[in-house]
Amino acid sequence: MDTNSANPQVKARTGPGELRSAWFRVDELDCAEEVRVLRAALEGRPGIGSLEFDLLRGRMRVEFDARETSVEAILEQVAAAGLHARRWSGESGAPADQTAQRRWPLWGTAGLLTALGLGLHAVLARDFTAALGHDPGGVDTAVPWAARLVYGLAIACGLWVVLPRAWAALVRRRPDMHLLMCLAVGGALLLDDWLEAATVSFLFAVALWLEQNSVARARRAISRLLDLAPDEARCRQPDGSWSLLPVSEVPPGQLIRVQPGERIPLDGTIRSGQSAVNQAPITGESLPREKQAGDSVYAGTINGEGLLELVTTRPADDSTLARISRLIEQAQARRAPSEQWVERFALWYTPAVIGLALLLALVPPLLLSGSWQASFYNALVLLVIACPCALVISTPVSIVSALASAARQGVLVKGGRYLEAFARLDAILFDKTGTLTTGRPVVQQLVPLGDMCGDELLACAAALESHSSHPIAQAIRHHAHQRAIAVPAAEQFRMLPGKGAEGRVGGRSCWIGNRRLLRERLGESSILEGRQAALEDAGHSVVILGDTDGVLGLISVQDQVRPEAARSIAELRALGVRRVGMLTGDNQPTALAVAQDLEIEDLLAEALPEDKLRYVEQHVRQHRAVAMVGDGVNDAPALAASHVGVAMGAIGTDTAIETADVALMADDMSKLPWLVRHARRTRRIILQNTAFALGSKLLFVVLAVLGLATLWMAIAADMGASLLVIFNGLRLLSRR
Repeated sequence: MDTNSANPQVKARTGPGELRSAWFRVDELDCAEEVRVLRAALEGRPGIGSLEFDLLRGRMRVEFDARETSVEAILEQVAAAGLHARRWSGESGAPADQTAQRRWPLWGTAGLLTALGLGLHAVLARDFTAALGHDPGGVDTAVPWAARLVYGLAIACGLWVVLPRAWAALVRRRPDMHLLMCLAVGGALLLDDWLEAATVSFLFAVALWLEQNSVARARRAISRLLDLAPDEARCRQPDGSWSLLPVSEVPPGQLIRVQPGERIPLDGTIRSGQSAVNQAPITGESLPREKQAGDSVYAGTINGEGLLELVTTRPADDSTLARISRLIEQAQARRAPSEQWVERFALWYTPAVIGLALLLALVPPLLLSGSWQASFYNALVLLVIACPCALVISTPVSIVSALASAARQGVLVKGGRYLEAFARLDAILFDKTGTLTTGRPVVQQLVPLGDMCGDELLACAAALESHSSHPIAQAIRHHAHQRAIAVPAAEQFRMLPGKGAEGRVGGRSCWIGNRRLLRERLGESSILEGRQAALEDAGHSVVILGDTDGVLGLISVQDQVRPEAARSIAELRALGVRRVGMLTGDNQPTALAVAQDLEIEDLLAEALPEDKLRYVEQHVRQHRAVAMVGDGVNDAPALAASHVGVAMGAIGTDTAIETADVALMADDMSKLPWLVRHARRTRRIILQNTAFALGSKLLFVVLAVLGLATLWMAIAADMGASLLVIFNGLRLLSRR
């Protein structure tokens, strides 16, 4: 889902016809209930295409045909559904905060008027117990008209935002919780129970306010990510002076200065200076990273004790921090299975409750000679207690809180479905280079075998590897740079995926790659195989350089296993992950050495991209939930084939952040077992909330059917359930 657009106007899409799309701010958009209402109001209407919802910012995107409908017509349809929408103007902030502030006077006034009505009722009736009590089977004292007036005002304040939505649900013949409450209040008035009607209105308004505030709290936890970056940057002016400018006005390529202890305002590359930078706000790392000239730094991170001058690389609205915030917002559109279940359940739950309430009101008097008044009262109790507030709000609050908490730990999860997949994880597959290893191999040996010396061999290899981002290629180029060797340009260059590369260097056709490429070009060579095997047995990866006549030499490099890899894999096994596998394009002996070091039993070496894809697909067929961990770029097909694709060290890597389902912003494997525990805690809380919400409803439904529950009990149970599931879900925001 695209949440990048800051254009408040309707945007025309490319292509034929009059298809357009527009973003709308919907004040009440908090959870699946409002999404269902909006879909019912808009889907299927003439000219309306796809709908997208951004719950974290209270926005809706509508694709429509301008020949059949308009923005004004869409706004009218939303208003007819009892919601308040306007075209999004690109403002920041969580609309739930504003909506909750507007609702505070309403429900606050409703509470005060209810208390005032109760006091007035007691004074005029000269009997406080009569003002409080209701006996369905007895005779009630008439409520004084003055008290009725005050109660009526309280009811109007409590139902001010509920009644339009209840009417819209009635018109659409799709009953919801707002209609349930209005029916309960109307029934209480018919029974002359003004106090109970006012109390139900007041407490339901409070429940809606709590719902708004609970989602707003999770929203604020995410919006605080953007607050990490300062609003101004110290920029170099043409005359050599330094002045503060708003970050929104600083273009890429601008030289800025960051004083010791300041937060870095924009993404950039250090031009001069050296310092330890605290990247914890983005990556969750516990220790600062040493940075020097040429290193990248990111908005929102904290400069240590050194003065840094850096050249900005991105505008403020496209910084790594801003992209993370947007992606978390978009994640809420990817609903978790538990959220989808709640939506499907709500489709038949509310009509079923209304049907049961009708039976409870009609069957006892008609068939069992029961009291009409008592039966009607019990039906009202059932309507109140069956209100699905707690069930509807419990899962979205938990999911949003879990996503925000993960982001603070440097783990970017793209949606609730991926979080739930990690909770069920029973197989995890790792790419080797850059994932299980540091990804920064160094050249160990140069073995010339042809007419080249060592420096010439290295220069030719560096020329062929100049277009590759593979860590081994980077190691070869870095070694050439360290030895101050001039690297010629490679002509007619061509990548050979999974094998290597080829091109012309100094007028000579050369190739560089692995054993698979060697066999394709020159076939088997026992002498060469022996020398290569000796290096590989020592734990080195061997790169072969050759031309049309034969092999020119071997270059061995060695990567280091991450220090936290063994501990992280052991923790994953302890958490019940039954299968741990490794797949790599590296040779079998080198891969086997790493696998044995980490006690990984499942290994695929010398694998092409299609081999990795088949390997992942095989595990997907055999296990409930499979995660593939890689760099998010080279292993894209394998990452896409898994249930959850995880990118390691994604900070600053556009492709990894955008394509992975889960992005670990730092090169820290220990976040994987943490994420499994976090996901399982989230699932437990969702299950607790769902079980408690349904269990409490079921209990009081039985009591209502038996005539043992009162409206007061129903109100207390409904409010208590809503409060408990909200606070239980918000526990996921803790730093535990």
